[in-house]
Amino acid sequence: MPALVYFSSKSGNTHRFVTRLGLPSFRIPMGKDPLPDPGYPFVLICPTYADGEGRGAVPKQVIRFLNDPDRRAGIVGVIGAGNRNFGATYALAGRIIAQKCNVPLLYSFELSGTETDIARVRAGLAKLGRHQCSTAA
Repeated sequence: MPALVYFSSKSGNTHRFVTRLGLPSFRIPMGKDPLPDPGYPFVLICPTYADGEGRGAVPKQVIRFLNDPDRRAGIVGVIGAGNRNFGATYALAGRIIAQKCNVPLLYSFELSGTETDIARVRAGLAKLGRHQCSTAA
């Protein structure tokens, strides 16, 4: 199964979601602390912090993390988070990262997610892990 790398603001919604997954993870720090290096394939979980026009959707810390070519090379998918109250910008960061990094948007969830979201993400990550381990015949 790929590692999880995530960013969470002071609200802690994404952190609560990742904690409930119960899987190994690396947190991108809010400040200038050293960035994590998962060292192998990872799925990025990222909330959206856009203004009403979609500007600033991807947190600066996530941009800094992905600007390193070695780290960026390890991303195999992205999960977006957000608040449906924001309409078209809901989980926009996930869509932007998926497009820019040419990886699939695997899932989106609202705020800190539901038990259904947790179950779906666990199942999807397990399936992704099996797919990565399979060999061509």
